[in-house]
Amino acid sequence: MPGSPYTDLDRPPLSAARLRRALVAPHGPWARLELRAETGSTNADAAEAARAGEPEGLVVVAERQTAGRGRRGRVWQSPARAGIATSVLLRPGEAVADRDWPAAPQTGYGWLPLLAGVALVEAVTRLAELDAGLKWPNDLLVGDAKCAGILAEAVPGASPARPPAIVLGVGLNVTLRADELPENPTGLPATSLQLAGAAATDRDPLLRALLRGIADWYAEWRAAGGDAVACGLRDAYLAACATVDRQVRVLLPGGEEVTGTATGVDADGQLLVATSAGTRALAAGDVLHLR
Repeated sequence: MPGSPYTDLDRPPLSAARLRRALVAPHGPWARLELRAETGSTNADAAEAARAGEPEGLVVVAERQTAGRGRRGRVWQSPARAGIATSVLLRPGEAVADRDWPAAPQTGYGWLPLLAGVALVEAVTRLAELDAGLKWPNDLLVGDAKCAGILAEAVPGASPARPPAIVLGVGLNVTLRADELPENPTGLPATSLQLAGAAATDRDPLLRALLRGIADWYAEWRAAGGDAVACGLRDAYLAACATVDRQVRVLLPGGEEVTGTATGVDADGQLLVATSAGTRALAAGDVLHLR
């Protein structure tokens, strides 16, 4: 049957009903889940919902993205049902009285993509049984190859007084074959869980573990008032980060390059790089691990 989701048995479709039963309140941590057969970008869909006033807790999942985005405007695409493409809508600047969550300061929002990275590496390590790590700020590495990317985007509030929403997107290569892998303009090779020899490539438990992990770490971070050190997030990130203690070259958004040794991540999630001129704290940039 042309176009049927069952024509490739290695890539069965996700079930919206099963995902909602597992992940959406009152049985799960999220408020609402939308599963789409195809969309341009789950991040764009979640951002549109945020601008329309959608409360925190929306999850958008797509079986196929046609215009998925990475950092610096890069394209993230994969064949239908070959990966996980999901975005969540968070409103960390709004207090939640019934959970005793104070509003998190915007200075801490840089931890949100790192938080998603910790949840992702935990899910992949546990279920796929792969030795995975994180390249600051937003890549999941298996070996020296990129298997996933994370993109956080701020959506301005409806009024200047309302803090921005944050859309947090994750794209994970699950069953992509060698001839389907995307090209990476930074030169980092791509891989998928299947190509890396994963013990499991069923997207349903992987997606559930990822979304539960994001929700759990977010709850810890919110309960600590956005303090990544107090809630243990910084320690968890450092334990998973493959960038720390490496020689790196970092291309900053303005075109400047910084070369040195990555020595850690500070309390705001910035990468600390020791250079010949002193230590730099970097909030954003493309990192190349040097051998």
